Amino acid sequence: MERVQPLDISDTDTGERIGMAGIRAFMASHFHEPLSIEQLAGVAGFRPKYFSELFKKTYGQSPMNYLTDLRISRAKQYLQESGYLLREIAHKVGYSDEFYFSRKFKKEIGVPPSAFVRRQKRRIAACSAAATGQLLALDIIPAAAPLDAKWTHYYYNKYYSLIETHLRVDLLDQETEVDKLIRSRPDAIIGHAGMDVDWRESLLRNAQNLFIPREDGRWDEQLQELAVFLDREPQCRLWLERYEQKAGLIKEQVSAAVDEDKVIVMRLSGDQLYAYCNRGIRDVLYEQLGFSPAYTHSSRLYNEPVTFSELQALDPQQLLLLICPDSPTRMSWLSLQHNERWRSLQAVRNGYVHLLPSDPWFEYSAVAVDRMLEETQLMITGKCPNLQGDRVHGYPQVYPL
Repeated sequence: MERVQPLDISDTDTGERIGMAGIRAFMASHFHEPLSIEQLAGVAGFRPKYFSELFKKTYGQSPMNYLTDLRISRAKQYLQESGYLLREIAHKVGYSDEFYFSRKFKKEIGVPPSAFVRRQKRRIAACSAAATGQLLALDIIPAAAPLDAKWTHYYYNKYYSLIETHLRVDLLDQETEVDKLIRSRPDAIIGHAGMDVDWRESLLRNAQNLFIPREDGRWDEQLQELAVFLDREPQCRLWLERYEQKAGLIKEQVSAAVDEDKVIVMRLSGDQLYAYCNRGIRDVLYEQLGFSPAYTHSSRLYNEPVTFSELQALDPQQLLLLICPDSPTRMSWLSLQHNERWRSLQAVRNGYVHLLPSDPWFEYSAVAVDRMLEETQLMITGKCPNLQGDRVHGYPQVYPL
C-alpha cells in the first residue's frame, strides 16, 4: 500500500494549527489526494474518535461523508463537461481504482457513471425559472431555459455558458421565443400550469414529452412527480434527504437568534404596504423554520394592504421587506425611511428590517427554497452558509452553523 505523507495545513503566516473550518476548507481543496481520519485528527490536535464526533456535530456529516460528497460532486462535473475516460475521472477525484469509484458513485447517486452520462444526454427544456430550479435539483442542466441578468440573475451568472438556448423570462408572451424553444430540439419540455392551451399543443407536436406539474402541489411533491417522469427517483430522494438535514441545522441556529420574535413579511408596491405570504415564504419561514407570524390571515397565502395603524398595532420584532423594482416604489421606499411612524416600529428601531430580493423569494422550486434557507440564515445570524464555492447544482450541502 502506498505510504501517505503527513499533512501540513498549519497557518503559513503564524505557524499555528488551523481549526475545524480550516481543515474542512483544506479538504475541499485537496479532495483528490489520499486523506484519512488519523491525518486530519492529528493536525487538529484531537484523537480520531473525538475529531470525527466534533466534525459531525459541527457540520452535520462525518469527515469521510463530506470527502465523498466533494469527490462525487466533482466527478459529476467531469462526466458532464469533459471527455475524460472513467479511470481518468476516478484518479482526478481521489480514487485509484475505477471499479471501486463506479460502485461508490452508484451508491451515492443511484446509478452507475455510464447510466448517469446517458441520462445527461437527454435534452430537457425548461419553460420557467421554477422548472430550471427543479431540474437542477435532479442534476439536470436544461438545454433551453429562461435566462435574464435581472430577473434570474442566479441562473444567469452560474449557467449562462452551460445552457445552450437562452429564452426570455416572459417567453410565453413571445411567439418567437416558443419557436426558439422548439428549435432547441428537446426530448422533453417542463412547462407550468399557466401555459396557453394552444402553445401546449404546439410544444407537444414538437417534443417527445411535455410535463406540467400540478399547480396546487408543493414544490417537493412537484419534484417527486418530475423525478418519476424523468426517471430520477434516486437523485430526488437524496436531494430531499440532504435538504431536510440542512434545514434542521439552520432551524436550530436561526431559532436561537429569533427566539419568540414575531415575524412579518411585507411587500411595498407604489406607496402601499402589504402583508405578504407566497408559497415559498410559507414553506420556508413559517413551516420549515417555525417562525411566529405577526400577521395572521384566513388564507395561508395573502397579499393584503396594511395601514400604518395596523402595522403599529402588530409591532413585529422582525420585518422582512420585498420592494417592487419600479421607480415609484423605490421613491416611496426612500421616503418611507424618513417616516416617523415607520421609524417608531420596534423592528426598525432595533435594526431588524431585512430586504428580500425577488430572486429567489418569488420562485417556487427546490433550488429556490434551498437558497431561501441560506439567505434566511445569513440575514438573521450574519453567517454565510455557502463555503463550497464550486458547487453549482445537485444536492444541497450541509453547511456549518
